[in-house]
Amino acid sequence: MGINWQPLHLGDERVFLEPLRADHFNELFAVASDPEIWVQHPNPDRYREDVFQIFFEGAKASAGAFIIRAMDNGRALGSTRFYEYDEAANEVKVGYTFFSRACWGQGWNPAVKRLMLRYAFAHVSRVVFHVGTQNIRSQRAMEQIGARQVGELAVAYHGEPVRQNVVYEILADDFHSHTP
Repeated sequence: MGINWQPLHLGDERVFLEPLRADHFNELFAVASDPEIWVQHPNPDRYREDVFQIFFEGAKASAGAFIIRAMDNGRALGSTRFYEYDEAANEVKVGYTFFSRACWGQGWNPAVKRLMLRYAFAHVSRVVFHVGTQNIRSQRAMEQIGARQVGELAVAYHGEPVRQNVVYEILADDFHSHTP
């Protein structure tokens, strides 16, 4: 039996991750349609509906994507996903994460990443993140959650051009020794 990278119950007292469904498109696009979200991103046009549609199709195809919701009122805050599970390497990637600007600097991203890392490290020993080379905000966020930079890589996003990314990793032993 394979690993379910889209579990139904992934949350805490503040946030929960709901497996992404086709009927989430309009709600999630309402968050993603803010051009400021994508300024540092490798694809800065994702605020456009036609471009976001490609992103959304890739999210659904990943079988590991979520809509991020506030626990208190269920409002959509953004999206994230597990992707490219590699059984032989004992790793999975986490990324394609975005939040509404109202969430920036409010601790939502670290909370979501902790949930995802706890789940991932029950199944793998390494989690990898790809972050656009110009996305300084997300690179800082990676460092704040304890990820370490291990290189650069050209990454082909679903239906989009290849873009240069910084590669980060967190190992299970490091996560468990630094997380209560």
